[in-house]
Amino acid sequence: MSLPSLIINDMVGSALREDLGHGHDSTTSALIPPGHQGKLIMRARDSGVLAGLDFAIATFILFDNTLVTTAHKKDGDKLAADDAILTIEGNAQSLLTAERTALNFLSHLSGIATKTNAFVKEVEDTKASIACTRKTLPGLRAAQKYAVRAGGGKNHRFGLDDGILIKDNHIALCGGIEQAIERAKSACGHMVKIEIEVDTLNQLKAVLEYQIDAILLDNMAPALLKEAVALVQGRAKSPILLEASGGVNIKTVRAIAQSGVDIISIGGLTHSVQALDIGLDIAL
Repeated sequence: MSLPSLIINDMVGSALREDLGHGHDSTTSALIPPGHQGKLIMRARDSGVLAGLDFAIATFILFDNTLVTTAHKKDGDKLAADDAILTIEGNAQSLLTAERTALNFLSHLSGIATKTNAFVKEVEDTKASIACTRKTLPGLRAAQKYAVRAGGGKNHRFGLDDGILIKDNHIALCGGIEQAIERAKSACGHMVKIEIEVDTLNQLKAVLEYQIDAILLDNMAPALLKEAVALVQGRAKSPILLEASGGVNIKTVRAIAQSGVDIISIGGLTHSVQALDIGLDIAL
């Protein structure tokens, strides 16, 4: 599912304004004649999964709508080293001024899609889905969460208003699990889902006395997760979605998935991802 151009253009415009500073590219203006024409080809320098192509295209077109772009791939495609991604032709000054912003979006979002896809592959024969979290870079949440989807993952909450997620600090300030759940149920409407975080099996048992939509099993080792899944299956009054989070990496994710949880949420998909190496060179 692509993002609306309104959202893409808003992010791209902000990024271009940041890079332009006082409104011009000093280097390009000094070196390249105004009417000079050129052609750029964007290529992958490493294997990965593509995401953010619309952002790259929008960067060039928003800066100069006379530029002509030709896409050779689409978001979600697997990339091999040296694969052509995008060709851009037109005013050489515009090409050089917009190139870094376009690359920043494409390499970052493709890095997210690539990392997400690696986790998805690790759990593909289990029932678990890989999801991102709200640990996103300020101002880039919609783009980063889109990149997770391009990599085969799912999105957790987009914002605090998406649903009720009762965490440890909420519980502490409420005075306990029971009080927190009761307050949540009395405050929310019938369309709002409630999820609660637990750290121990005793907390889980207390939660199972209530009708809850989802439970976040926080920082539990795979063996403890298996116990938690069995406990929920044996005592839940209605189906409950089980989410595992905390301590998840590419080495641990498969064991976590094999515990029987439904969702594995990973903040590292967005907050500490390595950009995919993508080059943008003049076609001579």
